[in-house]
Amino acid sequence: MTHRQRTHRTGTPMRFRTGVLLTAALTPLALSAPAAHAATAAAPYDFNGDGRADLAIGAPGATVGGKAKAGAVSVVYGSTSGLKSSTYTLITQNTTGVPGTAEADDAFGTAVASADLNTDGYADLLIGAPGEDLSGDTNAGMVTVVWGSASGLSGARTFTDPFRTDYDRYGKALAAGDFDGDGDPDVAVGSTGSIVLTTTDGPFTKTGAFNGSEGSGNGWWNGAYGVEHLSSGDVTGEGLDSLILHSRALNSDDAVTAVADGRISNYMDWLRKLPGGYASSVGDIDGDGHADIAVGNHREPSADPAGAKGGKVTVVYGGPDGPDTTRTPLVLTQNTAGVPGASETGDRFGGSVSLGDLNGDGHADLAIGTPGENTDTGMITVLFGSATGLKTTGVQSFTQNTAGVPGVSETGDRFGGRVEIADRAWLAVSAPGENGGDGAAWSLRTTSTGLTTTGATIFGPSSTGVSTAGSPGYGTTLGG
Repeated sequence: MTHRQRTHRTGTPMRFRTGVLLTAALTPLALSAPAAHAATAAAPYDFNGDGRADLAIGAPGATVGGKAKAGAVSVVYGSTSGLKSSTYTLITQNTTGVPGTAEADDAFGTAVASADLNTDGYADLLIGAPGEDLSGDTNAGMVTVVWGSASGLSGARTFTDPFRTDYDRYGKALAAGDFDGDGDPDVAVGSTGSIVLTTTDGPFTKTGAFNGSEGSGNGWWNGAYGVEHLSSGDVTGEGLDSLILHSRALNSDDAVTAVADGRISNYMDWLRKLPGGYASSVGDIDGDGHADIAVGNHREPSADPAGAKGGKVTVVYGGPDGPDTTRTPLVLTQNTAGVPGASETGDRFGGSVSLGDLNGDGHADLAIGTPGENTDTGMITVLFGSATGLKTTGVQSFTQNTAGVPGVSETGDRFGGRVEIADRAWLAVSAPGENGGDGAAWSLRTTSTGLTTTGATIFGPSSTGVSTAGSPGYGTTLGG
């Protein structure tokens, strides 16, 4: 496969571009691709097409076939009564139909993302294995696509990696969305090296060649860390998804966060800086048709100038031109009036964030993980959206000691390590440190007034087929 460096020419729009843009010379898809549009595309994470969100749980530290930290992903399927761990699919690189072989330190399941990549009515699952060694290249990284079907996930192929000589740890971050507005899902992959972001255009098929890919690096980003987290959503309200990128500043480990707008043809201006953080989620909080961005920064100000004591979350509201500069971002800490708790060193408030409509009122609500609360026992906080933005009244919070939540808060559990909202269905919470590093995940059901602990469930690695040898870190990653 040959690669060309392409420079910007005035009047020639290029989708994802920075100071360096590389485009792979890839064979176009066969003309049979339009047939894939016959079905209505499924929502992300609806792998069996039943209209209910399923939950992907990553355990990148899992032992598979005796190989330590090979990694695994369990998918728990949704039902009319919520997530049921009795219906699950375990995916490893030793699973029949999945390319590759489970090897030590592959870290399969470090990142996950979902979209109906072939628009057949079933969402597909993208899984990153940034520790994968390829052709003598240590930690080259790999991304696998597992296909959805009426019976759930089955069959897979390796995702394109066109710039292997220019990066390592390909697949450490993943996102999917329609970044170019052509109606087809596209895929973004984070990595380290001189190229830290790769995007590949959809649509995709189960066999045959991929469409073109573009890779980029930027002087804002520290290539040693690369792009560590990605999220996406329609911030402009124009039917295409913006991409939120998280990395570290050049020559430091301070957070650098930016939003990429694929409409902008001037490659010097396609990125706009956001408040620095390490995680983000996108959703329409105020119901104005423009998705808003919640950015979590769990670090202390002594470690990162963009941080805050105990951590913080910044909400940037969207508008027709992207982030709305006429609205002051909302900054939340545990010292914010109405937010439970108090800002204490090491709380890690904002260690994870998720936006989704919990109560069905048409406004995205915000779940915040605080895995360092009370000596790493952990806590989650939920704030609700409204026509005027996020409310700091009626806030809910939960720990493992909350009545109805299974388990008991213990030092090192890190409850709230990840949070994930499925609209009007459930909130998933993980504690990767539960039971000495085994990890666990919880599901809380939604009501018209918020979350309830009635019917709350817990599932650990053993209940979904993941080995507890070593420290699997079940719940290190959530997608739903």
